[in-house]
Amino acid sequence: MRLTFTRMADRRPVETRVERDDGVVFAMRGAGGGRDLPHDLVHALVETELAVVDGIWGSVADGVVWKSMRHVSGRQPPHAAERSARLKRERSEVVMQAEGLADLVSRLARGAPVVRGEAAASGFAPARLEAAAAELRAAGRRWADLRPGEEWTLDWPVPRPARARPRKG
Repeated sequence: MRLTFTRMADRRPVETRVERDDGVVFAMRGAGGGRDLPHDLVHALVETELAVVDGIWGSVADGVVWKSMRHVSGRQPPHAAERSARLKRERSEVVMQAEGLADLVSRLARGAPVVRGEAAASGFAPARLEAAAAELRAAGRRWADLRPGEEWTLDWPVPRPARARPRKG
């Protein structure tokens, strides 16, 4: 799956193009306009760095369509809405963990306070969390250097089996 984040002018939501491997294309508007690293890009970077393949973006790659996504082109597979709803139910806990993980790593990247024991509760070793935070700091600088209208494109890794879990180390 290919994700293209378009840097918009300050105070305007980020535009994201999602091109799934099945040829279906979606557009999204997301938080993090201007110089701020987009929330959805934060997820992609954190989930990639920590090999979380069934979080937000892994779920999209597998067929989940979030309310923020608007169909642009490509024929959706039969029963796509039912598959999306089923995956949302099945992965609700993992998706919530991915949200918390992105928030935790974002706070680490900014040097913001982290609740005692929160890092340990994530299931990841402190060194792995800090590596993800370092990636976000570098990404933040790269994003801030983009001019409005410029894009950041990345290919979502789809390692299989698609049920990787947080692991220590």
